[in-house]
Amino acid sequence: MRAVPAVAAVAALLVPLAGCARTDAPPVITDGPSPLATEVVLVKSGGIAGLTDTVRVGPDGHWTRTDRAGGSREGQLAAEKLTRLRQLAADPRLAAEAAVTVPATMCADAFSYRLTVGPNQVSYVDCPPKAKPPAVTAQVVDLLNGATG
Repeated sequence: MRAVPAVAAVAALLVPLAGCARTDAPPVITDGPSPLATEVVLVKSGGIAGLTDTVRVGPDGHWTRTDRAGGSREGQLAAEKLTRLRQLAADPRLAAEAAVTVPATMCADAFSYRLTVGPNQVSYVDCPPKAKPPAVTAQVVDLLNGATG
């Protein structure tokens, strides 16, 4: 029963220190979209022409699209596209899609996609109706192809 007076004594010593806490520290904002933590890289290859396009998007939404001949374009993702990319990059289903082994396809002239987001790399061949692309990965592919065209 002596523990109660000891706890009360410690509490009595700490109460005056509570007023010493700093209040000028900047607030931590947790309700907005988190920043894109890493570069996102999409490689699209194949098709009849045998193209290879690489799109790189930095954490700030700046993108560069390079074709197989070395020509490149660059730009900035619109705010709503960057917000959506951040949501998709943080989606836990993306890591699950990266863990799945996709069997090889025998689809002629199809496009192959390889998406890298941090440690996650997902590849698929766009070969409907034989194969259905991974849902989150396909959304990122559509977003990046549409935004960087």
